[in-house]
Amino acid sequence: METKTFGAEAKQLLDLMIHSVYSNKEIFLRELVSNASDALDKRRFLALTEPALLDKDTPLEITLKPDAAARTLTLSDNGVGMSQQEVVDNIGTIAKSGTREMLQQHKKDGKGDAPELIGQFGVGFYSAFMVADRVELVTRRAGQTTATRWVSTGDGTYGIEPAEKAEVGTTITLHLKPVDTEDGVQDYTNTAVLEDVVRKHSDFVTHPIVIGEGAEKRTLNSMKPIWARRESEVTEREYAEFYRHITHDWGSPLKTIAFKAEGTFEYQALLFVPEHAPFDLYYRDGKRGLQLYVKKVLIMEQCEALLPSYLRFVRGVVDSQDLPLNVSRELLQENRQLAAIRKRLAKKVVDSLVQLAESDAPTYEKFYAEMGPLLKEGIAADGDNKEKLLTLLRFGSSAEPGKTTSLKDYVGRMKEGQEAIYYVSGESRQVVEQSPHLEAYKDQGFEVLFFTEAVDELLVSHVDAFEGKALRSVSKGACDLKTPERDAKTKEEMSHLCEHLQRALDKHVKEVRVSDRLRTSPVCLVGGEEDMSPHMERLLRQAQKGVPAQKRILEVNPEHEQIRALDRRLKEKRDDAVLKQYAELLYGQALLAEGSPLPEPAVFARLVGELVIRAEHA
Repeated sequence: METKTFGAEAKQLLDLMIHSVYSNKEIFLRELVSNASDALDKRRFLALTEPALLDKDTPLEITLKPDAAARTLTLSDNGVGMSQQEVVDNIGTIAKSGTREMLQQHKKDGKGDAPELIGQFGVGFYSAFMVADRVELVTRRAGQTTATRWVSTGDGTYGIEPAEKAEVGTTITLHLKPVDTEDGVQDYTNTAVLEDVVRKHSDFVTHPIVIGEGAEKRTLNSMKPIWARRESEVTEREYAEFYRHITHDWGSPLKTIAFKAEGTFEYQALLFVPEHAPFDLYYRDGKRGLQLYVKKVLIMEQCEALLPSYLRFVRGVVDSQDLPLNVSRELLQENRQLAAIRKRLAKKVVDSLVQLAESDAPTYEKFYAEMGPLLKEGIAADGDNKEKLLTLLRFGSSAEPGKTTSLKDYVGRMKEGQEAIYYVSGESRQVVEQSPHLEAYKDQGFEVLFFTEAVDELLVSHVDAFEGKALRSVSKGACDLKTPERDAKTKEEMSHLCEHLQRALDKHVKEVRVSDRLRTSPVCLVGGEEDMSPHMERLLRQAQKGVPAQKRILEVNPEHEQIRALDRRLKEKRDDAVLKQYAELLYGQALLAEGSPLPEPAVFARLVGELVIRAEHA
């Protein structure tokens, strides 16, 4: 037998799995049953196009065989099985993006328990080592004549060799640890214990889970698909267990959505909104999509076409009565019925979220903190639900320190005569809360929303108004507040300084003008009405090279002592080179105030140092 070492990440996960203190170690059986059920589904699916892979008289089932004398539990299935290379790839390593980062964070946090391992990184098989000190697997791939044996004691290595197996499928034998009820290890050779665990966690599995032989052989699970049962007949616990079965998540769903569509074509759907965002939610190659059944036959494990991309956090099952059993992935893309299902499912999910937001605001806030940015993607992608999605969005606000608000609540608080919804863009709430662009608005008591996510830039390009109120950036164009403007005399007095600053900063700004929005800051940078925000400009520059830098407008506060001192120096015809340095400092101040990076930090630091020295000798 050839001995191999687990992949580095798999070894660390295995160590966490074995030594973490789980309160419910019986979960291992659910994980192994789920894997077996998947293997049975895959064999049946492959047989639709390759009938030779499955004799029509062969019953697909999962078998449990406890042996009290040998202290073993054997779980067998006659599913698709694995080749030797698949065993190495699937059992010997874990090729999941982000696994290393998760492990490092787990170690850094000093956590003793790791329930998020199951489901987040597909390590269900490894849960067997919570109750067994040795695991043996023998498997034969459908369509092949050779089998593979895999053995490990969980010490960081495993053995692998060719084997003999009469039937296609996989057999896993667990050499069980001693019973330790305090540690959560029950007697899994006891039939009553196994029956209780199966009914609790796997009663809804669509394949029979059998125990015993001959006349004593019996099925432990009901096998009736949970989505085919009436809602009144299903408990929350049963829904939660089914959710864990299809997602391998540890927790319960935040919301369950079950319904049956009747009419021109029929289908049933059981959808779940997770409590936490899946770890691969924003990965390009992350797993997404609903399970698609046709007449209770699993056709696709992850059918992305059933939901628009912005709802990719939703998990669940759709069972259609009308789609053809041999429908291909390509045909699904163009299927008219599938398009109708997609539209209905999206509406159902959005309506359910609206209902949740209205009836249970604290729970909705938890959901939004995890998945909120995706709803903003939907504004651009889903015209049918755009108005409802707008009511679901939440933003930080100058009127709600530390909290978020909806557009509807914002409009309800608007001052009499206010015609626009004001917002400011930036990289974080901490940055935009201190933005000089807010000064006049705060001074007049106007509320400003904080757009701090990258997707907000996409949002404002697709939303002109909400309930008749236009969205207006406080960092673009002229200040439109009905406040006393700087008088013409002040602007005239500052015109010479503005011209000087324009010449000194010509490579950075397209105009310098007296500000109507500044109250306490000396300067700020504003964009034209059609300009992109500096935040968006930086995002584009990170994504692609060759994005030209855009010039903006520098506004100065004529009442600020720093500006007045500079104006006096200019009128006294003092050293022009020094005045240019002051101009560069002002531009740097404006960038820092809005949270933008300095183009030349070292130059700015040197100018600040020279200014301090000059002040000391003044």
